[in-house]
Amino acid sequence: MTIERALESAKELIRIRFPSCEAAVLSGSVVRGQDTATSDLDIVVVINELSSSYRESLMWQGWPVELFVHTPTGILDFFRDDCLRGRPSLPRMISEGLPLTGNQTLDSLKATANRLLSAGPERWDEDTIDRKRYFLTDALDDFNGCTDRGEGLFIAGHLAELLHEFVLRTSGCWIGSSKWIVRALKEFDPEYALRFVDAFDSYYKHGEKRGVITLVNQALSPFGGRLFEGFSIGKPLVGPFS
Repeated sequence: MTIERALESAKELIRIRFPSCEAAVLSGSVVRGQDTATSDLDIVVVINELSSSYRESLMWQGWPVELFVHTPTGILDFFRDDCLRGRPSLPRMISEGLPLTGNQTLDSLKATANRLLSAGPERWDEDTIDRKRYFLTDALDDFNGCTDRGEGLFIAGHLAELLHEFVLRTSGCWIGSSKWIVRALKEFDPEYALRFVDAFDSYYKHGEKRGVITLVNQALSPFGGRLFEGFSIGKPLVGPFS
């Protein structure tokens, strides 16, 4: 089986390249059973004898490998940064990862990762929601008024990212990027994820905008709808133009 071969290769890599590491896990699509013909091995390594975190790509026993190498304290900094941006890539890798070494360091990291994932991202405040409403409104107006097919394709892609972020973050859920946009939406609500994909698929295939426009309006409605007039960033509270 793929996972068995992957684990064997990953463990041998750790034995040879990082024999004194504090912890190591195999993560990614192979572990989740979502691997494809182009999938690589995502391996997180924690080691004391390191000046700074780094990432390295290499080939190992026929596998493309992505190494994410951290110090015990450095990995916690990455945990924090990932959670602040709402995309907990590294905590998820540690949480779902299969141990390549076993010790208390790994147990502690998994406990921290699981706690962060369960807590969800920090809730947006009202100012943040208004700012996101404005930029989502602006992208929707560009999309709605666009008559150039080439421009529309890229506006739609930008709009999809903004919309998924708005829906998930206002619901207290983690967001994603690239293929993780759809995965994050499925974790949130499989039915909504299907509607989301169908709406954008209809535009890309047939130029049909109504589904996308409806989704955006529905997302904005509980927070006051579209926002344009009266919005500002950086305007002084007092002054001749206030």
